[in-house]
This record gives sequence, C-alpha cells and structure tokens, in this order.
Amino acid sequence: MTLKQMKLGAFIMLPGHHVASWRHPHSGADRTFDLAYLTEIARTAERAKFDMIFFADGFGSNLNEHSSSALKLDPVVLISALGAVTENIGLAATLTTTYNEPFHVARKFGSINHLSNGRAAWNVVTSANDKESFLFGKEKHLEHASRYERAEEFVELVQKLWQSIEPEALVIDKENGRFLDVDKVHPVDHEGKWFKVTGTLDSPSNPHGNPVIVQAGSSEAGKELAAKTAEVIFTAWQTLEEAQAFYRDVKGRLANYGRDKDELKIMPGVFITVARTEEEALAKQKELNSYILPEVGLAYLSAFTNTDLSGYDVDGPLPEFGTIEDKTNPRIRYNIIREIAEREHLTTIRAVYERIAGARGHREIVGTPSQIADQLEEWFLNEGADGFNIMSPYFPGGFEDIIELVIPELQRRGLFRTEYESRTLRGNLGLPLAVKNREKDRTAVGH
Repeated sequence: MTLKQMKLGAFIMLPGHHVASWRHPHSGADRTFDLAYLTEIARTAERAKFDMIFFADGFGSNLNEHSSSALKLDPVVLISALGAVTENIGLAATLTTTYNEPFHVARKFGSINHLSNGRAAWNVVTSANDKESFLFGKEKHLEHASRYERAEEFVELVQKLWQSIEPEALVIDKENGRFLDVDKVHPVDHEGKWFKVTGTLDSPSNPHGNPVIVQAGSSEAGKELAAKTAEVIFTAWQTLEEAQAFYRDVKGRLANYGRDKDELKIMPGVFITVARTEEEALAKQKELNSYILPEVGLAYLSAFTNTDLSGYDVDGPLPEFGTIEDKTNPRIRYNIIREIAEREHLTTIRAVYERIAGARGHREIVGTPSQIADQLEEWFLNEGADGFNIMSPYFPGGFEDIIELVIPELQRRGLFRTEYESRTLRGNLGLPLAVKNREKDRTAVGH
C-alpha cells in the first residue's frame, strides 16, 4: 500500500457536465435551484471524503431553449450556504478578478473561511468570455495580458487584506476594557498599476490560514500566476505525457518564488462514466450522447473552435481549423479539442461534439471501477497529477455511481483516504498556512 494519497475535488455543475445531462430521465434538472438538493449533493461528497466541492462560474453565456448551461446560482452564495450543512469538506467557488474589487473578494471569502472554520477556497479567474464586459458597462473586454497583470496585483492585494489584522489582535479583555491589540493591526497601504487601497479588512485573519487559492489557467501567463500565487490548479489534459509536461513545468517554477513543490496541488479534470461492466459503461455514454440535439452539438462545438458551424451537416466532414496563435487571447481548450479530433481521426462534426460533450477537453474515462482506477493511478504515481477534479455526467445518479464504484476501489488500493485528516481544507490538502513569513513558517500546516 502506497503512503501517497491523491486529492479529489467534486466539480459540481448542475444538472451535470454532459451538454445534454438535463435530458437524462434521472437527472435532477428541475432541482438545480433547490438548496435541499444542493445540500444532499454536498453531504454525499463529504461522506465519500472528497477534499472539496467546486463550483465554476462565468457570465454572458447565450440563453438557449435547448440548453441548461447558462443558468446557475452565484457560487459564492452557494458555498456560504453549504458551509452551514457540512463539517469537513472544502468549499471552492469561482470569482473573477476582472469585474470585482480586491476588498469585496477578500471580505467575502474571508467571511466564509471564518464561518466554515477554515474550509474556503477561491478559484481565481480572469473572465475568458468577452461578452462579460457588456454586463458591467464596459465597451471592450481587457486583453489577456492585461487581465493577468491585473489578476496578479489583485491576488497580492487580497492576501495583504486577509493578513491586515492578526488573529491574536482580538484580546477581548472585558475586565480592563481592552478589545483590540492595535500593535497586531497592519493597515494596507498599496498603490500599484491597477489598484490603490489604504486600510484593513474588517475581520481578523483566520487562525487556520487564508482561504486556499485555486487557479485554472494553462496559458504561459496563467502558469506563471499559478506558480506565484496558486495552491491548487485545475487543468485539462488528454495524455499522460501532456499532463507530465505541465506538471513538471509549473512545479519547476515554484522555486522562483521561494516555494516548495508540495505547496501546489495539480488536479486535472476527469470526466468519468462508470459501471460494473465495460459494456454497461459504454451504453451509458451512448445513451447520454443520444440526447444531444444537432443544433446544440453545433453550437457547443462552435463555441470551442471559434468557428461558426451553424447550418453544417453534423454527419459531414469537420471543416479545417488550425491552431489559435493569438497571444493576446490564447484558447488552450480550443487547441486541445483540435488535437483530439486529429489524433483520434474524428472525421465528422457529430463525432467531435459527442467526444467532447461531457469532458469539454478534459480527460474522459469510460469503464469499470478497476479500469478507471488504473488510469487515475497511472497519472498520480507518474507526476501527471496530485489528484483530480472529478466531473460527473449528470447529478445525482452519475455522481453516485462514481462514489459507489470508483471511490471504494481507490480506497482499497490505498490511493485515497477513508477518513479526513483534518477539519480544515488546508489540513486535508497538506498545505502550509498562508502567513507573511513563509521561510519561518513553511512547515506549519492548517490542522
């Protein structure tokens, strides 16, 4: 039995990750906005000992009569609510740096981290959809390089605000009338290219450490930002060789910022369809793909390839499209999908959109518990991943299949925990406390 154990996130996208998940007879499509249903899912993930539940976010998607993907609740509000009905599982939500202010983000996640006793995580994104700008009264979306430059300063400032009042500042000495030790208050005095902020957060630092910083960019700018600031990376790769190259690249950058390799957990997304036999698993995959309307498949693939495919014959050949080389707005996922089509000789439009209908460029595994565990183990033990962000075809059934079949197999192999090590997210991930003096406190872990 290996002593090394993988980290697992439950990527919650309702009603499911598959583009046609809402049409599955057993999906909870009518309960997407039901807190009781969300509570059931969160508690199910916690019983399975997942490190965290994760909610993605983005604005400006086109509403479509055939698709559910543009409708969702605010993930920050969601994790706040779910923190009250769970005890150990981490709570990760996306919030963009492009259309927010550092104080707002620091305050929201700092509050959730206090209320959940150290279980909050902020997924830092820079808003890839240029239509988001219209929702905030902007005529033009920031270019990629500017978004990441702003994001780097944004994260730095949020971390300063989180640390502006030490936990020990609250003395609450009723007898002598002394509530606060002002020597442990450190007002921020920041002036940079993007932000000018003076003052403190209005709550003290959490003794369990700052909220965990998650990042999802795989561009050059994204990898550098992750090496400097991130503690978890969600990423998308198809082959072990690609995953290893990314893993070694990003881990190799950490020393430039005085960080150890274990201070960053790389967790690729994996879309899993599992059953007790391979034939049954393939039948499940085929059934979900049968629910994709051609117009939905065309729109779905058009969005990823940046090519208008409306009106094309879905059973006709895939039109030529080359690698996107625009350095101001790189589309990593686009290039992955292009490579999938070429490598697997997918010659029709239908074949391509069915191939990416659930995984969206992430790795897809279909099979038995043993087959799935074999592939996860191979990546985990060979510097392809520190764990995985698990994507379910639909909720609740597809998620329950993974928990009932895959998790026990990973536990049997000693690859995944049977009990939580900690009550905090940092403790379960094995991450150090986010403190000012990293050299002095590098070994401290948020238990």
